Amino acid sequence: MSRETATPAAVQSPLGSFERFLSVWVAVAIAAGIALGLVAPGVVGILSSLEFASVNLVVAILIWAMIYPMMVSVDFTSIRDVGKRPKGLVITLVVNWLIKPFTMAALAVLFFDYLYTGLISEGAADQYIAGLILLGAAPCTAMVFVWSQLTRGDPAYTLVQVSVNDLIMIVAFAPIVALLLGVTEIEVPWQTLLLSVGLYVVIPLAAGAFTRHRLVASHGGDEAAVEPFIARLKPWSIVGLLATVVLLFAFQAETIVSNPLLIVLIAVPIVIQSYGIFALAYAAAKAWKVPHNIAAPCAMIGTSNFFELAVAVAIGLFGLSSGAALATVVGVLVEVPVMLSLVAYANRTRDRFPES
Repeated sequence: MSRETATPAAVQSPLGSFERFLSVWVAVAIAAGIALGLVAPGVVGILSSLEFASVNLVVAILIWAMIYPMMVSVDFTSIRDVGKRPKGLVITLVVNWLIKPFTMAALAVLFFDYLYTGLISEGAADQYIAGLILLGAAPCTAMVFVWSQLTRGDPAYTLVQVSVNDLIMIVAFAPIVALLLGVTEIEVPWQTLLLSVGLYVVIPLAAGAFTRHRLVASHGGDEAAVEPFIARLKPWSIVGLLATVVLLFAFQAETIVSNPLLIVLIAVPIVIQSYGIFALAYAAAKAWKVPHNIAAPCAMIGTSNFFELAVAVAIGLFGLSSGAALATVVGVLVEVPVMLSLVAYANRTRDRFPES
């Protein structure tokens, strides 16, 4: 088989059956959650009551099942190479932390405070705005490796970008969220916000780094030992994601049934934000003559979201049945079809960028 015919197959392989049909599975989970909420509200009420310090214990376990395998993938030793090719990283960091959170907040306010006036109540609008702010402040950690491979991105450079983003997230996520919630006149429960960051970023990141270190050390320094371990955990990550979606929509069942267009209304600003952020980062990379194998993943990281973190923090801040939690889950629903369309566009425009 020639190299030309082998390459597309290799590029397509990272997207397994679950990732390829993620939106379908999420849609099924949404339907199951709505059915559960309508048929067995008592069961849903019991699950909702299992809380400690504003943290729902059931959801916390499910979120950990999602996040932990991703954190094992992060290799912080790769950061030592950060200065060799800084352009892609600079674009990623500027877009992720100086532009994306603020444009998402602006779009959320525009749609829910102005364009949707009369369609959604003021109190509900604040909740959806908060959920979109959480999405905008959480750059992608895991799925970006899939998008990078599908665009034949530089895997080592993608790893550097993700690792640096995760370190910044520890110190920047909470202040940015608090700032934007305060600007939009939404009460900021600082204690709960910091607790959520500790639970869903700091602790899983430390646990993942420790696990990775032990795996590599126990195999004589062989980094390849990490992949089989992550592969064994992946089914639990999938279960955690879908079970969380079921629970969230079970708590939202009556709201959604009474207003079925709600999902579409929430999705519109998310889709606009996604395409806009990609266009900005991709154009900046082209103007700066960044090679395509760095430019494509660079744009994908800012476009995609760390929705697991956004969901967890929304639940911790506002509760399982909140509009904020619902808004973050809608982000999961639209993520894959939007990102696959951008992968296709990036691959079609490869020849407009310099080779590495």
